[in-house]
Amino acid sequence: MDKAFKVLIFTDLDGSLLHRDTFKFDEIKDYLTQLISNGIFVIPNTSKTEKEILEFINELGSSLPFISENGAAIYGLDLLNANFPKKLILSREKDDLLNIFKNTVPSNLQNKCKWLSDMDKKKQSLIFGLKDKKLSMALDRKYTIPFLFEGTKNEKNELSKIIKNRDLYLQEGGRVINLTDKVNKANALRVFVKFFKKDNMNVKTIAVGDNYNDLEMLKTSDFPCLVFNDKFTLDKISINNLITSNKPSPAGWVDVIKIALVQINKKR
Repeated sequence: MDKAFKVLIFTDLDGSLLHRDTFKFDEIKDYLTQLISNGIFVIPNTSKTEKEILEFINELGSSLPFISENGAAIYGLDLLNANFPKKLILSREKDDLLNIFKNTVPSNLQNKCKWLSDMDKKKQSLIFGLKDKKLSMALDRKYTIPFLFEGTKNEKNELSKIIKNRDLYLQEGGRVINLTDKVNKANALRVFVKFFKKDNMNVKTIAVGDNYNDLEMLKTSDFPCLVFNDKFTLDKISINNLITSNKPSPAGWVDVIKIALVQINKKR
């Protein structure tokens, strides 16, 4: 591939690249390795923690840059250029977020928020579908706070409106809601791409997701891709040139990437 032309694949993991229930990707590992060998950057952009993503990278056997905790931090930019930072933090730390939350949100709404950190291991395991070391890694968060909301939709909307005035946000994933700073996957993608453009690189971005918290990332990319998720509907969702698969992850990930790469090569 032309050195002046780079393809960046920003991808969600659970339910997009990894199997939704088993978190495995064995059947597409060779294809991932081939992409990386061909000079294509595969960049996990996920709600997962740094430790969780590093475990995935170690299993893959390749060094990758990545974005953790819903756009809170970017790691490995130095893999692209030695002059770029190893780590770029885009968020305030979780303790700061929680203090603002507790000093801002009325008690009636706070009582509807069930923080995973306050739950016992059995309940945490049921929610995340993880045990032991994997559960500990999922809970080792620096910039986001996962919780369940036990209120009405109107109450959740009220909560979101209140905290937005303090630059706090609710990001809903497949299993939990995360309290976050004013960060998201889409903004982290934009920041990442700016580093490439500093080197006058011609960049084409592919973004792959499977759920609502991926939509802004998809809209920000040149080639948005949606992997099949039976709990997610395309109704009322409008994304130009959206590439879709009728297969779930991980096979669906390969389907959409192959289509996106064909489209990129046609436009070169």
